[in-house]
Amino acid sequence: MAGERRQQILETLAKMLESPKREKITTASLAAKLEVSEAALYRHFANKAQMFEGLILFIEETIFGLINKISTEETEGLRQVQRIVTMLLVFAERNPGMTRVLIGDALVNEDDKLQLRINQLYDRIEVTLKQSLRIATTQTGNQDHAEAQANLIVCYVIGRWQQYAKSGFKRKPTEFTEQQLPHLL
Repeated sequence: MAGERRQQILETLAKMLESPKREKITTASLAAKLEVSEAALYRHFANKAQMFEGLILFIEETIFGLINKISTEETEGLRQVQRIVTMLLVFAERNPGMTRVLIGDALVNEDDKLQLRINQLYDRIEVTLKQSLRIATTQTGNQDHAEAQANLIVCYVIGRWQQYAKSGFKRKPTEFTEQQLPHLL
């Protein structure tokens, strides 16, 4: 039961983050949305930062679970990169509230450790892309700079996430992906 309530709190928080108005979410507004007292929230989470940590953990588990699946299924390096980038953009499109967490928009005025954790997530994604690009280099013989290219791709993904959130979730992150990805690769 306690696990279900924690999950319900996190799902409601994520849903509230989907609002294009970008209003600051307080524990009072979250409790009101759940029709519980703030004290009830604090039975499951010590503070709001822990709630955001729960969302970040969900994001990490989902994204890196999918990346591992792609890396296992796909042996071609460039194809891995294409599938990973597409997955990252589709994940954001399907989870607008999580996109606000990914770009740090929802973390403004929250514990600085939360943004550091998102930055670490970016770094892990970049390392994964670099590995896939190095595989591609050995397969194609093309001596591109995997590190620089991986960084460029991460910047592209973050930019697409930003545009999606800042447009009030109207500009889809997957828009133009088919035309743009070949230029990045």
